[in-house]
Amino acid sequence: MSNAKNTVLQAASELFGDKDPSAVDRWVAADYKQHSALAADGPEALRGLVAGLGDDFRYEGARVVADGDLVVLHGTYHGFGPDPLVGFDIFRVDADGKLAEHWDALTPLVKDTLSGRSQTDGPAEITEIDKTDANRALVSEFAEKVLVGADYSVLTDYISTETYHQHNTDAADGLDGFGAAAAKWAEQGKNLVYKKVHKVIAEGEFVLTQSEGEFGVPVAYYDLFRVADGEIVEHWDVIAPAPAELPHGNGLF
Repeated sequence: MSNAKNTVLQAASELFGDKDPSAVDRWVAADYKQHSALAADGPEALRGLVAGLGDDFRYEGARVVADGDLVVLHGTYHGFGPDPLVGFDIFRVDADGKLAEHWDALTPLVKDTLSGRSQTDGPAEITEIDKTDANRALVSEFAEKVLVGADYSVLTDYISTETYHQHNTDAADGLDGFGAAAAKWAEQGKNLVYKKVHKVIAEGEFVLTQSEGEFGVPVAYYDLFRVADGEIVEHWDVIAPAPAELPHGNGLF
C-alpha cells in the first residue's frame, strides 16, 4: 500500500471514525487548502467540522484509489445531514506525509436505482496494478473525446458492448441504458456537458476523472471507471451542483 494511501486512511479514521479534532494536529498541513463547498480554508476549519460531528455520524468506505500524492476515497456519509450522502473525496498528501489539499463531491443516497445496483457496491479490490498506465491513458482519451468532445460515435471504442455495470442512479446497465438516460435528461433540459477534465487518478483497474461542466446547472462531475481487458466495464459517479459562492477563494477544482 502506498504511503499516501496509508496516511489518508489513518487520518480519515482518526478524524471521521474517532471524530477526534486533535487528529488535525497530527495529520493536516498548516497550509491545508480546501476546495469543498462545505468548509472554509485551513486546518482550523477542518478542526471545527470534526468537533461538530454528531454521535450518529459515521463514514462507510467503499473503495480507495491512490495515484502518486493523490488519494481518492469513495463511500457513504451517515449523519452528516438528514439523509445519507454518497461522496468522493480527493486528498493530496505533501512530502511531509500531511494532508495538504482536499476536493470533494457529495450527492444524496438513492435507494431505488434503475440498474438495481447501489451507488457504491461492486468490486473494490485493486488487482491489476501493472495495467495502471494503460488504463489511465484509455480513460483520459475517452474523457477528452467522448465526455468533453461529445463524440458518441466512438463510445464502443472505450466502453464494452458486453458488460457495462452502471451505478448512476438514473441509468440502467449497458450502453443502451446510458443512451436512454441521456435522452431522458436532454428532455429535462439537462444535457451532459463536460467542459474540462481537471484530474485523472488511476490505480490498477480503477480510474477516476474529476471534471467541470453543466448538467442543467454548473456541476462537478466525479466519474469512477473500472477497466477490464482494455475496455470500460463499470461506472460510478457523483454529479454535484457547483455553488455560486464558496466558503474560500480556492475554487471547486
